[in-house]
Amino acid sequence: MGRLEGKVAFLTGAGSGIARATAHRFADEGALVAVIERDEASGRETVRQLAGRGCDALFVHTDVTDLESVQHAVARTVDRFGGLDVLFNCAGGSLADDGPLTEVDLALWEPTMATNVRGTIHCCRVAIPEMARTGGGSIVNMTSICALLGNHSLHLYAAAKGAIISLTRVLAGQYWSDSIRANAIAPGSVLTERVRARMEALTDASGTNPAAAAMGFTTHPFAIGEPSDIANIVLFLASDESRMITGAVIPAEGGLTAY
Repeated sequence: MGRLEGKVAFLTGAGSGIARATAHRFADEGALVAVIERDEASGRETVRQLAGRGCDALFVHTDVTDLESVQHAVARTVDRFGGLDVLFNCAGGSLADDGPLTEVDLALWEPTMATNVRGTIHCCRVAIPEMARTGGGSIVNMTSICALLGNHSLHLYAAAKGAIISLTRVLAGQYWSDSIRANAIAPGSVLTERVRARMEALTDASGTNPAAAAMGFTTHPFAIGEPSDIANIVLFLASDESRMITGAVIPAEGGLTAY
């Protein structure tokens, strides 16, 4: 019997990267998976892959920054599967032109907050009543190492991911009586398609990447990983194995915030 056998999981941003890898792990553990994605082609491709693994999966074209779109996605999920047990808020990301507060174009503030914070709030607002109705569940939010350290140059993104930490803690404190747990994961560098492309762009002809040393990868070799590494942590937090963990921020950054 799988660790998520029969549980209904709602994964945002599941058309690629960490959330797609998590969808695969959930499928292998018996979950019913709702693939929530703005890009229709990538979302449908994830569902195709899950079907090939024998998973009952649903794609819902969704813009998490739009509350009505999220309401529609949750309703479709509940209609199809009968409930909602796991919410993984993974949709988000930084913008290439983000930077120090005194220099960055503040026009980037709204889209940064919308994708990372408003989208997470929308999904929690709509999903929590459904989770409570069927006896509780687990919320897993994505923050970042940049919310734990003060030396990150993307200040708007850091502010957004810091908000996710505070939101996660108040959710845990508010909805424990509904048997709902809420935790966050703070990764280091994860080689999603987008991050891998950025890393390759910084690598010179000799194969040297000056940014690697600056980001601590030479002294913290476990600080960089694959989407599957984070998917394993999401699976643990989604499962009953982590029933004693709530309101926590799990650093998955190879010790960068420890030494």
